[in-house]
Amino acid sequence: MNNTNWKKNVILFLVSQAITLFGSSIVQFAIVWYVTKQTQSGVMMMLMILCSFLPQILVSLFAGVWADRYSRKLMIALADGCIAVATLVLAFIIMRSDDFIWALLIISAIRSVGAGIQMPAVNAAIPQIVPQEKLMKISGINSSMQSIINLVTPAVAAAVLKWGAFEHIMFIDVLTAAIGISVLTIFVPIPRLEKTEKLEKTGYFDDLKAGVSYTMSDSFLRKVLVISGVFCFLIVPAAFLNVLMVTRIFGADFAVDDYTYLTLNEMAFFIGALLGGLAIGAWGGFPNRLKTLGYGGLVFGITTIAIGVVDVFWVYLVIMLITGFAMPFNNVPFMVLLQEKVDPDKQGRVFSLMQIISSFVMLLGISVFGPLADVMPIQWLMIGSGIGLILMTIAVFSWKSFYREGVMVKPSPENVGDDSALREPGDFGNL
Repeated sequence: MNNTNWKKNVILFLVSQAITLFGSSIVQFAIVWYVTKQTQSGVMMMLMILCSFLPQILVSLFAGVWADRYSRKLMIALADGCIAVATLVLAFIIMRSDDFIWALLIISAIRSVGAGIQMPAVNAAIPQIVPQEKLMKISGINSSMQSIINLVTPAVAAAVLKWGAFEHIMFIDVLTAAIGISVLTIFVPIPRLEKTEKLEKTGYFDDLKAGVSYTMSDSFLRKVLVISGVFCFLIVPAAFLNVLMVTRIFGADFAVDDYTYLTLNEMAFFIGALLGGLAIGAWGGFPNRLKTLGYGGLVFGITTIAIGVVDVFWVYLVIMLITGFAMPFNNVPFMVLLQEKVDPDKQGRVFSLMQIISSFVMLLGISVFGPLADVMPIQWLMIGSGIGLILMTIAVFSWKSFYREGVMVKPSPENVGDDSALREPGDFGNL
């Protein structure tokens, strides 16, 4: 692999995804804020999250197989395009109706389908264009880029909502999708694995069964599924109910049409996530990925407890910043572990399965914590989940047989650094 070419390809790939993420994030913030401010209901938040995740679970049953069978580049482009079309439809509905919460739920579900198709393909494409020994640093850089986008988008969303119209946000998303898709399809070559030719001779469910069998037969991957599931359940209050909590606690201090507290809430988290992503990208983490993940989980648990205790807004923002800083220390080593340990021709299906499990667990979590937020203080839910995260981290460190398997594996000739395992696409079907 040419040292200069792979860097150029990675930069262009990450830029294309960052551009589309910018538009998608603005839409997501606008929808969540609108539903929260209009209803202040935990049940409505639950419905919003269900629409955002349940379709991902359903389509992910097939998306992982598609990512291993077909062009990952084409899948990413088509998914982004479908999301943009759905968003454009939403814009026209908003322009013609004063009551469009139902449309927000339906379009969120459609956008979720696109995300469910796109995510396994993106995660599986990265190891194809990045040398294995660089995966941790590139993942850290990618995390930082995403944090920069997520840092800017709340301010942009708030400004558009205050001085523009709701539908203007949808048009921004359509424009950024068009730009991102163009960069990806024109400038980024993503090879297609030779092994996918064999997959095309089998059925979808055979491939799906093979992917599940591969994951469940691997002792390490089974343990990763358990840890990932517990973590995803416990972060639900901090990840999804923080907007509802700050609206109830601090919203009365601001004007009805003022999105300042919501903007600062998001920006504090993503400033922290940006700094955390830069730190993990520059450092690379411990040689044992689970050690990095464990310390990240410990900090996240402590700050989640703190979120449930404080009642001063600026102190809350500082804690949210620290929470954001800890997040890349969980996400990045987890993703790199899978990219390092899973066979390249099975990564699409494994990432898909992980996405299904995490999405299902989050749905379970919001189905539990959402209604509870209407009958008890959300602060109690934060404290309880924070304690659970700390106990989970202690369990990871104490689970010696699992913990030892987190050590970085050495690059092998079969991995991405060796071009012999890959072939360049030669037709439109291999975009």
